[in-house]
Amino acid sequence: MRLKPPDGLTVAGLAPLDGRTLALIAPDEPRFWGVFTAAPEFADHAPDPLDRWSRRVIGGWAAGLGAEAVFPSDGPPYAPFTDWALATGRCRSSPVAMLVHERMGLFISFRGAIILPEEATRTTSFPDPCAHCDRPCLTACPASAFAEGYDVNACHAWLDGKDGLDCMNSGCRVRRACPISKGCGRLPEQSAWHMRQFHT
Repeated sequence: MRLKPPDGLTVAGLAPLDGRTLALIAPDEPRFWGVFTAAPEFADHAPDPLDRWSRRVIGGWAAGLGAEAVFPSDGPPYAPFTDWALATGRCRSSPVAMLVHERMGLFISFRGAIILPEEATRTTSFPDPCAHCDRPCLTACPASAFAEGYDVNACHAWLDGKDGLDCMNSGCRVRRACPISKGCGRLPEQSAWHMRQFHT
């Protein structure tokens, strides 16, 4: 199945779903950032600009295909995006429990999914990239927030201090440490914007 997503987006994986086809939609790095920052949602100062942009762009595209659009912010109950990602065969669970994607590494994120009425074979599985990796993600966090699961309080406490400026300005060190992440094209200004949404 060949799908052409809207500009700035890419199909991150396909999987069969109850006789239909699930397509996970992710930012197409690095082009995504220029597309999003030129959109009206980015400049209108209303809440949740990225979610609103995603709903407009992906929702409109899905409607034109006769497909159903689903978004991570829908809920509760929330759609099982992590399970869907693993089902595509293009994502694995990393040593820090975040998803790692074959092209975007730990920078993988999903802006939505579309469910098409016809069934297609899932995308081909890729080998586990962490199996033969030195796993720098495990020691990259300066706050040791991933020592046992994920300690969100330790993460935010670190970001509050002056030593947290590197993470705030360039993105999470754990995500950046992944060898695949380094080649995905994620722009530092995009990571900085996401960090400001995460740590207000």
